[in-house]
Amino acid sequence: MRRFLIMFSALFSTVFHAQKKPDLIPYPQSVIMQEGRFVIPETLILNDQLPKEETEYFKKRLGSRIKFQSSSKTEKVHVMYMPVPQPKIPIDPEGDKESYFIDISPKRIFISSNTRQGYFLALQTLIQLFEEHREDGEIPAMEIQDQPKFAWRGMHLDVSRHFFNVDEVKQYIDYLAMYKLNTFHWHLTDDQGWRIEIKKYPKLTQIGSKRKESMTGAYVDNTFDGKPYGPYFYTQEQIKEVVKYAGQRHITVVPEIEMPGHALAALSAYPGLACTKGPFESATKWGVFDDVFCPKEETFTFLENVLDEVIALFPSQYIHIGGDECPKTRWKECAHCQELIKKNNLKDEHGLQSYFIHRIEKYVNSKGRKIIGWDEILEGGLAPNAAVMSWTGVNGGIEAAKSGHFAVMTPGAYCYFDHYQGDPQSEPNAFGGFTPLDKVYSYNPIPAELNAEQSKYILGVQANLWTEYIPDFKQVEYMIFPRLMALSEVGWGTADPKNYKEFENRVIGQFKVLDRMKVNYAKSIYNISGKVLPAGNGIAYELTVSQNPEGIRYTTDGTEPSMDSQVYQGPIAVSKSLTVKSAYFEDGKLKSAVSSQEFTISKTTGKKITLEQQPSENYSFGGAFTLVDGITGNTRQLGKTWLGFQGKDVVATIDLGQKTSFSEVYFNTLENKGSWIHLAKSAQIFVSDDNKNFKIIKEIGKDEIQNAKGKIKLNVGNQNSKYIKIKIENAGIIPAGNPGADSKAWLFVDEIGIN
Repeated sequence: MRRFLIMFSALFSTVFHAQKKPDLIPYPQSVIMQEGRFVIPETLILNDQLPKEETEYFKKRLGSRIKFQSSSKTEKVHVMYMPVPQPKIPIDPEGDKESYFIDISPKRIFISSNTRQGYFLALQTLIQLFEEHREDGEIPAMEIQDQPKFAWRGMHLDVSRHFFNVDEVKQYIDYLAMYKLNTFHWHLTDDQGWRIEIKKYPKLTQIGSKRKESMTGAYVDNTFDGKPYGPYFYTQEQIKEVVKYAGQRHITVVPEIEMPGHALAALSAYPGLACTKGPFESATKWGVFDDVFCPKEETFTFLENVLDEVIALFPSQYIHIGGDECPKTRWKECAHCQELIKKNNLKDEHGLQSYFIHRIEKYVNSKGRKIIGWDEILEGGLAPNAAVMSWTGVNGGIEAAKSGHFAVMTPGAYCYFDHYQGDPQSEPNAFGGFTPLDKVYSYNPIPAELNAEQSKYILGVQANLWTEYIPDFKQVEYMIFPRLMALSEVGWGTADPKNYKEFENRVIGQFKVLDRMKVNYAKSIYNISGKVLPAGNGIAYELTVSQNPEGIRYTTDGTEPSMDSQVYQGPIAVSKSLTVKSAYFEDGKLKSAVSSQEFTISKTTGKKITLEQQPSENYSFGGAFTLVDGITGNTRQLGKTWLGFQGKDVVATIDLGQKTSFSEVYFNTLENKGSWIHLAKSAQIFVSDDNKNFKIIKEIGKDEIQNAKGKIKLNVGNQNSKYIKIKIENAGIIPAGNPGADSKAWLFVDEIGIN
């Protein structure tokens, strides 16, 4: 093992302090606490043989309050050589390039690593220790032996919906480096903007890098700001600058050039690449659009020329070619596409997508690179050397790994940082979903369906930041922190969901560093989190907070909580419609946002409910109980109060416990066609006394549901039964002329009640 040594002259401390677990994120594979403490001196003396770039980074991170000197004199550095320590944990040869060893004694600190990359990762650990102990000035003695579990530990940034300048992108890369992520996925092109200069095709940035306005607010509001956006793009010199900057931090930049879908910005510049004549313009809405690249020779020539320039700028092994959400509407109507399907004996338009991806892969391979794409590239058969980025769930990664293809796991349910991370009512507007810190931390990138050999094809894990609702870099910071820390530990392989609270305490320790850096991180974990529980014949509302729960105060009469309000002592029984408002107080002062939850109680509230088909993992918070928890979902916040089903009907059976009289049934569905969410096609209500023999008591069709705008209230006459079953029919395949045409529609359902 090559040895990089950092040696600091320091005062000797013989006092042994009680040791606590250091606030390191990601937590190392092995930490052995020793006696004594290293006292941080005013001037640190570093061995002058250390790698220059990494050491300069170390100095810059700590240099505002510590002075540095370099020396090779034995009397100053005390030790010139340290034998390689005997490993206390198994070292994986494949991951050895990122392994390192740190020995902190009361007199000095040593770092050993095979590579400069491992040395750099060791410095990140050391910086965290210096930051943690900047107040007391003493770092506990310890031995750290460490290496990551996964080779791909990534973060994605979408710069198409909203653009971030070079300095902001560099800052983003610095955040990744701080927590030992090693891959930056740069989403450079999409329907809403083309952000990379291609010299052969100047119109891509002259025309495609701007749009006439941008969508604002929730998608259902369908409002626009009326302000021209752009032109915004990176010159090739700026791209080189960012790639070099990332390389100095041992981070690989993986560019993404979207194809064959998400192509409107490119088509606005070069309409001849489409199946129809156009004209086209960069999208002002968010969502998915029918106009995509047409698989004709002119298009392939264009994309190959674009890729030539991209490959010259990015030294990464993988080039991301998108491949997701490509509607087949235009291909179905295109004579050239239909002829191509016949000529190549393709089964259908999905086969044509596979043909498209195969051609691009063959070209990229000829340049000595590999492609990676979203899991839709599996459609029609995966290209021979392609890797899959599994986002729609874990199935894409499982399918890829079982067929001997590499995969990066990035399922939306755990790894989409554009989702809400706290109670949607107290969070800035987000795309949807509910992915709090503890959920990110609970993720295991190795699917249980894979055996040991298949698991080797899981390259790692990545989180994605789509920026439809992230207009500036401060909001970028808010959405990634602190969830980036959870991702970091998941990717490192030391996450322990059973001890989440201990991890949360380390996160709070890291907040001090973010405060000093003036990072706009989310404080959602300080806010009160509410959870509805079944309780007897009704429900109870459980409140939790990361601090001492004795600081929670709440009201049930609609007034704002204060120190004089009720002290939370356990789950709050909810037997009638009311609003619970709660907040956390410390030393008599309000320390959290005020959380407000309205409950609407019906005869189904808190009752036992079963679903024949389960919701999508992205929209499954609370499971079936969400439909009878007394909470009505907000149509502008697709967070934790809705269940979402893609291509599935909802069939829910509620056990009322005893024969119950009722005459009204209500439930809510949602329409948001831009996000592929359609109102139900029909609904049927059944009753039973034995949960076996059901009779239908009401049926409504699409027109009635449309007229009610999804808020369904049905008079069902005088009923008296023990069980009620509701079948809500999914809209099915999205018809032509709608975003996501030819794909499975989403059905969102909320509270089911009876009166």
